[in-house]
Amino acid sequence: MTPAQYVQQRAASSGSSFYYAFLFLPAPKRAAITAFYAFCREVDDVVDEMLEPDVAHAKLEWWHSEVVHAFAGQPSHPVMQALLPLAAEYGIEKRHLLAIIKGCRMDLEQTRYLDYPALRTYCHLVAGVVGEVAARIFGQTEAQTTLYAHTLGQALQLTNILRDVGEDARRGRIYLPVNELQQFGVTANDILTRNYSPRFTELMQFQAQRAHHLYDEALTQLPAADRLAQKPGLMMASIYRTLLREIEGEKYRVLHQRISLTPLRKMWLAWKVQALGRL
Repeated sequence: MTPAQYVQQRAASSGSSFYYAFLFLPAPKRAAITAFYAFCREVDDVVDEMLEPDVAHAKLEWWHSEVVHAFAGQPSHPVMQALLPLAAEYGIEKRHLLAIIKGCRMDLEQTRYLDYPALRTYCHLVAGVVGEVAARIFGQTEAQTTLYAHTLGQALQLTNILRDVGEDARRGRIYLPVNELQQFGVTANDILTRNYSPRFTELMQFQAQRAHHLYDEALTQLPAADRLAQKPGLMMASIYRTLLREIEGEKYRVLHQRISLTPLRKMWLAWKVQALGRL
């Protein structure tokens, strides 16, 4: 299997919403975003599939070394072999990949966040930086587009967090800020015991409103000159914001289930942005 085939298989098998946005890109950009996404999946899976923290730490350290060696001209993993030849053309830098690894490392070292600024730092590393790289691959011409990409990354990550509250708690991680849990009178035990109290609903409404504000803010930050090139990111905004509204429609019942959109619905949302230019 060639490196290109490996990253394609990695991206397609993930089932992620991101894959639908890739389908509309021209081949060179699709190759770059697929290789980059495969890298993100590799390091993220180190955390998601963690059984032994020491082993997970060692794997992330290996990936850190692999990135350093790859940018020195010695990639050994098929993901880096696929990504490195495209890095210079699309402005993908070593610091971007190391920041994402740093964010994944936070998942091994930190299971709670005291307040939103602390959570925002985590979201920036695991999603904002991803958005920055993606925007470069899609075709960024304005510096302001980086700010848009960071803000959209925050919105997407907060939507993920709301979707996965119950699942993450069972893995020992609660991303909802501690001070906001206290503000609404929701305990970690309430989440673990699936207590759908009015207090929990109010907490989730507060979080959803923050995410909606970030989606709106991101759209105002995107320069008109880059709007056409950034359609894949807008596809992601459409898919994830629809998911957020689905979570709201289900009354935030995310403690016992994972609310999701069907593949057909994701494809329709992506096509609508591509063909009609609207979310």
